[in-house]
Amino acid sequence: MTPPAQRPVLDGEGALYEQIRRAIAGPILKGDWAPGDKLPSEHELTRLFDTSRMTVNRALTALVEEGLIVRRRRAGSFVAVPPAQHPVLKINDIKAEVLDSGLAYRFEIVGRESRQACDDDKDRLGQSSVGRVLAIRICHHAAAAAFAFEDRLINLDAVPAAADEAFRDTPPGTWLLAHIPWTEAEHRIRAVTAPAEVRRHLGLPHGAPSLMVERRTRRADHTVTAVNIYYPGDRHELVARFSPPGGTGRRADAG
Repeated sequence: MTPPAQRPVLDGEGALYEQIRRAIAGPILKGDWAPGDKLPSEHELTRLFDTSRMTVNRALTALVEEGLIVRRRRAGSFVAVPPAQHPVLKINDIKAEVLDSGLAYRFEIVGRESRQACDDDKDRLGQSSVGRVLAIRICHHAAAAAFAFEDRLINLDAVPAAADEAFRDTPPGTWLLAHIPWTEAEHRIRAVTAPAEVRRHLGLPHGAPSLMVERRTRRADHTVTAVNIYYPGDRHELVARFSPPGGTGRRADAG
């Protein structure tokens, strides 16, 4: 869909591509066009401004560089979702994270399989004595934009109820946080080139950076779940807040 507010209007000042850039940036910065809104296509903008596709493309490229829009191959251009901050030292609920940012949330299960654990499953869970697992893949959305892709294993020995849970209204991560207490978690965070399936769902071109959070959570002697969460690298950042040992302050000018 096109943005719900006014159509972009040129101001008549300077180079045409700069006028087009300002005409699109203005409604975004004023909040008239919301994160996730789809912009008119290049063809529509070319016709609207009576100019060449090259001029429109130059304006859109500048908006991408400013972080105001994102472009997805075969899908079009969208108002960028503001970069999300992810605390490093806590387990995030993706649904709550999106809703707290003021954006509409939805999720889509794109793959689900209950199976006997293979060697790769056991390696991911970090536990050799695993019977059955639930492998589930989810694409999370913020407004109209893909927000994150989740590749999760749930240890059905530790969480047998997950086998019969449909996850129609609640994504697995939110469900686990609400129903299954955990005692220990381990995070690994790295930049990766995402697998093809992940790139397709996130709308990332080949070679685009992705931020992957690899996490295991445990309860007593059992790994509850192992999950790889992929975020578009240009839309997310990690934040850690901590205090010095013992909780005592340090002078601001101390080395």
